[in-house]
Amino acid sequence: MQLFEQDNTLSNKHIKANKHQQAKIPKGTFKKCPKCQQDFFYKELGQYQTCPHCQYGFRISAQERLRWLAEDFEEWDADLKTDINPLDFPNYEEKLAKAQTATQLNESILTGCAIIEQQKCALGIMDPNFIMGSLGTVTGEKITRLFERATQEKLPVVLYTASGGARMQEGIFSLMQMAKISGAVSEHSAAGLLYIVVLTDPTTGGVTASFAMQGDLIIAEPHALIGFAGKRVIEQTMKQKIPENLQDAETLLQNGFIDAIIAREQQKEKLAWLLKFH
Repeated sequence: MQLFEQDNTLSNKHIKANKHQQAKIPKGTFKKCPKCQQDFFYKELGQYQTCPHCQYGFRISAQERLRWLAEDFEEWDADLKTDINPLDFPNYEEKLAKAQTATQLNESILTGCAIIEQQKCALGIMDPNFIMGSLGTVTGEKITRLFERATQEKLPVVLYTASGGARMQEGIFSLMQMAKISGAVSEHSAAGLLYIVVLTDPTTGGVTASFAMQGDLIIAEPHALIGFAGKRVIEQTMKQKIPENLQDAETLLQNGFIDAIIAREQQKEKLAWLLKFH
């Protein structure tokens, strides 16, 4: 299939896209990386769903991540689910039902006990496909219970964050989860136990303002967006433009906000080493 055709002009000869042939290419055959803007064949994503050019990690479900991260996993608190609409927010019940069907999760986080290369830990994985991984009351309760049980069983915690922040449909009830989780994190730390955070794209809002930045070790994936307020809000508040890469993981590492950037294909090995070393 000829994807490009020559175009002769009076001044030069150049190549342009053959729109007719491009229309025959099945949708999804080629991907564009949102970070480096490079196009590539979809199979180049591989099992880790990363850009072959810059290692940016595309957003994946909790179950997809679990498949390559842990050899064994026992889910905790799978029965917890949001069954109230405290603010009578329009269509909230329908949004929850749609997210539950799409992710096969009752809430925006999967929690449990995992084995990562023979190292046992309490594991939490936020799912960006569940209302953008937003922090609702049940999400907060599951994370709190994760830390409380890890403290009781003397287990380290590995927590993958992916969130747009507090869930607006639950208002102040969502914001209260920040303090509740932080209390459980503090008790876990006081027991001398290890807490590792892995920040994925995006980690923002109240999640960043609380437990995402409270880890003993804070790791990020390449080019992950990490911040509190969004770029537009910051610019409107400061009345000036901010650099495009201000909230990239690489900028945070350079300025000491995180400890390391680790690509997905290396995370299992590195996490196991850290757990064993501790």
